[in-house]
Amino acid sequence: MAAAIAVVGVAALALSACSSGSGSTASTGKVTLNMWTGFTGGDRPGYAEIVKDFNASHPNIKVKQIVESWDTIQQKLPTAWLTGSGPDIAAPSPDPNVIANYVKTNSLLPIETGSGSEKVNSTDLAQAAVKEPSYNGKLYAIPANFASLSLYYNKKMFTTAGLTPPTTVAEFEADAKKLTLDSGRTQYGLSLADNQTIQMWPILQWLTGGDIVNSAGCSVLSTAKSQAGLKTWADLVVNDHISPVGQTGAQADSLFAAGKAAMEMNGPWAASSYKAAGLDFGIVKIPTGVNGNVTLGSIAPLAISAKTKYPKQAQEFLAYYTSKAQQQKFSLTTGFPPLRTDMADDTKLNNDATVKVFTAQLPDARLYLPKVKNATQVDANGYVTLIGQITRGTSVSTAAATATATINALTGCKG
Repeated sequence: MAAAIAVVGVAALALSACSSGSGSTASTGKVTLNMWTGFTGGDRPGYAEIVKDFNASHPNIKVKQIVESWDTIQQKLPTAWLTGSGPDIAAPSPDPNVIANYVKTNSLLPIETGSGSEKVNSTDLAQAAVKEPSYNGKLYAIPANFASLSLYYNKKMFTTAGLTPPTTVAEFEADAKKLTLDSGRTQYGLSLADNQTIQMWPILQWLTGGDIVNSAGCSVLSTAKSQAGLKTWADLVVNDHISPVGQTGAQADSLFAAGKAAMEMNGPWAASSYKAAGLDFGIVKIPTGVNGNVTLGSIAPLAISAKTKYPKQAQEFLAYYTSKAQQQKFSLTTGFPPLRTDMADDTKLNNDATVKVFTAQLPDARLYLPKVKNATQVDANGYVTLIGQITRGTSVSTAAATATATINALTGCKG
């Protein structure tokens, strides 16, 4: 799932060899900007194309992209940026919450916003993606991408069952049950992942009116609405076997790609692999929930080192990255929607079926645990554990009480 967190062999040596502002202007007048990213998945060519185009159109600036695993970057980057030996630009993590940590250590350069070729026009970017990496009124990162999850469905399975893709959460629940054959031994109605994945379960909660935490960072998992949604979907998994239990994101993807599940919630990065697998699938918006349309949004931030020797050139690259022309090309290459909200009338994008669906989902997208203190631990130790328990038979009330205590301890909630 999501931006493939693959382990690449070259790792630490390549990363430690780069430093902020390592390019020289003394003899050639050309600046080299080193950039670390963890984009190792099927969307990697889209990022490479932006770098290639920028280098071709900016003869005095060269961006050198170094692609490694997210684990390697997250291990090396904090110290590298603190000491000034890190890259000029980096995507620190697929989790935007990490930006807060780099802001606290004064490791990031605030990004200049406004009009012009050397500033990021933040007003034309998806506002949820801009709000997340902003602190004290300053923007500290741009979204390298902004994706939502949509509903993939197996066309043959739906036709055989005489069904059309669900448009409401009630239909979604019913179809997941109807499309499960022989308790999943022949076919699952839905392929759900609950660990090592971009989260799917929060969407199921939001659709039924529940949530994980409130604006104060306090768990709301024990509220009636949250428990009702959790119980509905846990019962579908435990009693109706609509999905295997305990799947990783990769396992959930493989199940759907193999034609063993009728539906899966996934991002635009998955479309190319499903096409390569020869799967006849369609993509539609996530069904409408009790409070309207909602889905999960995901961004990977791209930031500039506070210690770069070339802040002007680094800023110029981010402005180029978010330009209309580059966002159009990126979307057509990867299937991701553009970062900009002023491209709704773009004919080329509207003619691409994958891009069109995911772009249509953006206004409904909510980030998962945005700016929640210790969000990574809240997810891993609180929420993922909760889902693992209720899909293995633990009562929702018992699991929610335990998760609430864990989450509130991590966020410092006093409520």
